Amino acid sequence: MSAAPLWTSQAMAQAMRAQIQGALPEAITGLSIDSRTIAPGDAYFSIKGDVHDGHDFVAAALKAGAALAVVERAQRDKFAPDAPLLVVDDVLAGLVELGIASRARLDAHVIAITGSVGKTSTKEALRRVLEAQGPTHASASSFNNHWGVPLSLARCPSQVKFAIFEVGMNHAGEIETLVKMIRPQVAVITTVEPVHLEFFAGIEAIADAKAEIFAGLEPGGAVVLNRDNSQFARLERSAKKRGIDRIVSFGADPKSDARLLDVALHPDRSAVHANILGHDVTYKLGMPGRHMAMNSLGVLAAASLAGADLALAALSLSQIEPAVGRGARRVLEVGHGEATLIDESYNANPASMAAALNVLGTAAVGPQGRRIAVLGDMRELGPTAPALHLGLNEAIKANNVDLVYCCGPLMRNLWDALSTGKRGGYAENSASLADQVTSAIRAGDVVMVKGSLGTKMKPIVMALEKRFPGKASQDGAEV
Repeated sequence: MSAAPLWTSQAMAQAMRAQIQGALPEAITGLSIDSRTIAPGDAYFSIKGDVHDGHDFVAAALKAGAALAVVERAQRDKFAPDAPLLVVDDVLAGLVELGIASRARLDAHVIAITGSVGKTSTKEALRRVLEAQGPTHASASSFNNHWGVPLSLARCPSQVKFAIFEVGMNHAGEIETLVKMIRPQVAVITTVEPVHLEFFAGIEAIADAKAEIFAGLEPGGAVVLNRDNSQFARLERSAKKRGIDRIVSFGADPKSDARLLDVALHPDRSAVHANILGHDVTYKLGMPGRHMAMNSLGVLAAASLAGADLALAALSLSQIEPAVGRGARRVLEVGHGEATLIDESYNANPASMAAALNVLGTAAVGPQGRRIAVLGDMRELGPTAPALHLGLNEAIKANNVDLVYCCGPLMRNLWDALSTGKRGGYAENSASLADQVTSAIRAGDVVMVKGSLGTKMKPIVMALEKRFPGKASQDGAEV
């Protein structure tokens, strides 16, 4: 028996209060906002972005096999009278309405995840854990903003048992709007750290913004909080003010409901002994780093609250793998030997940078090998940015990093503080730094590349992979 379609055209039209134009197919098998990745049977939403207007790509989407396009009323005359269209006043608003309709039809355990660090890695670990126990849907990549959340909701099949949604923000008020669409039974805050300080008065204000996730919690739902975090008490008070009774904590703190009892950290994995909601469990974790071991406690707590089998969930954690740009490892063929590349190029903030340097510090180097950090600017830190970049020098020393390459004007603060022996190279941009890095790598090295998305560190990763073709490593870390 074939799977049920994601939507019917009629159901979509009804949910979005859309006008039908042209002959529409009955079944819609997927949704897309990118004409370049259209699959046959998809509905294409022509959203207006900061750079492009999706209406300019409707013809390309239909030619690529889109079942229909969702367009705004003001632009419908651009298209042929027989073009298969759903016409709405505003395309993004229509997507939001479709996401809300999708949530209304779900009979699933719904989980929402936010936090300053670790949202995506926790979401992906939870997805891996839950999909072993039933049909599971999770947000793709980091689809966690004003269009990513409704798109992830609208893409959720009605028959799933578990649904996991990531929620992000860089301004107050964003999370509340998004979580009221999701209406989770379980809400997770991984941690609260000094990120997006350009837009907040301090870490307490960031905690208050993260606490907006409580606003959408379903009656009788539970929240999962990091008890080791400095903002735990503030978040707990906020949850209680919302009338939330089920507050589950995780961490090494003896009062934690999901408590770390012991952890053995290895270069490519960890072994964890924990007590999860009264049950002792010992498990292997497929990624290194104490931060990942801590996040795994939150994963198991959330899975248990969602009705999953704890023993099976713990067993599944050995199978988790890092995402591209978030700690994925690659073996580089350098001369007659090998080096290891740790790709952390997707994004960075002070907390994730420190965690990545900790992982680099535990990485196994070869004979004559060095631990090399290639670090790009961390964005959105406001007036504290110079001091926070300079402060990375302590983590570099503590983790025995041998050589540091710095990229961007903010990283100049770190560069000036480095001892002469640790200075690998400096450049204002990644394009200028790439040749310096690729020329320096030798067999036995472990090189980690990390920076904020706007610093564009990915080209350095690509340059290393191009010059030293290799293979994906079985080891991995994700921040």
